[in-house]
Amino acid sequence: MKIKHLLSLICFGISTILLKRKKPILGTIILTDYCNLSCKHCAVNNINRQMFSYKSIRKEMECFYKEGIRILFFCGGETVLWQDSGKNVKDLIREAKEIGFYIVNIVTNGTVDLNFPEADVIFLSLDGNRLSHNIIRGDTYDLILKNLSRAEGCNICIYMAVNKLNYSHIEDVCQLTKEYSNINSISFNFHTPYKGTESLILNMEEKRIAVSTIRKMVKEGMPIFNLYSALDAFLKNDWPRPCYQCIVSENNKRYICGRCVQIDGLCKECGYLFAVEFSLLCKGNIPAIFDMLKTYIKYV
Repeated sequence: MKIKHLLSLICFGISTILLKRKKPILGTIILTDYCNLSCKHCAVNNINRQMFSYKSIRKEMECFYKEGIRILFFCGGETVLWQDSGKNVKDLIREAKEIGFYIVNIVTNGTVDLNFPEADVIFLSLDGNRLSHNIIRGDTYDLILKNLSRAEGCNICIYMAVNKLNYSHIEDVCQLTKEYSNINSISFNFHTPYKGTESLILNMEEKRIAVSTIRKMVKEGMPIFNLYSALDAFLKNDWPRPCYQCIVSENNKRYICGRCVQIDGLCKECGYLFAVEFSLLCKGNIPAIFDMLKTYIKYV
């Protein structure tokens, strides 16, 4: 990250805290709901099987930037399957950088391609060891690792959704960083129980076990992207929400924080640690700020 961009983000944070602003800094654009997988924990794939138009995506990118958003995510469905008007995801990443976004990331299941050096961070969904991952996502574990071994010059962050089927395999995922030099970090979220996936949510004791394992991995020096101090707030479930600094856009419809805010009661069950962390940061939580300076800067 460029120093001038870091300073700009710090200024945004200070003004947000002091003036209690609700202006967003992070935007996510859903490119498509089409996906080549049908994962057990996912309730938003292949609903319309639609690739959203390049024209609408480009317009939203420009609107995001004009509104002050400087961190951009591209998501799906399966993100890298998107194409329209002769454009693909690599084109979108390049154009986002040309527009002026400081950080441009993608989220992918890794079954198609992982060679995206244009992205600042590639968030690669990997949900446990071979057994639990394949139960959740189908027989894709070996294919993902094969694609991972071919991705050179990429900043890859393993992106694990912790649920009842894989919470005991957190340490297994962390150990992959010793085998693959291009895995630079690991980010955890907890399952958010969208309709039809409620059986995968962890009970409180299981959450404590999972959080304890993540803490253990941090202490052992594993490259954990999550903020250590935010884990307590997640367990207590007392963090301020929604997070007004994050916006999700899908097919010209916007959601503050995430799509779960539209579903009664689901926001209270949110498992997105990134939302917990951003909420704490933008409220001026001192431990979270110190953790951010040690963590985010290291892996972006």
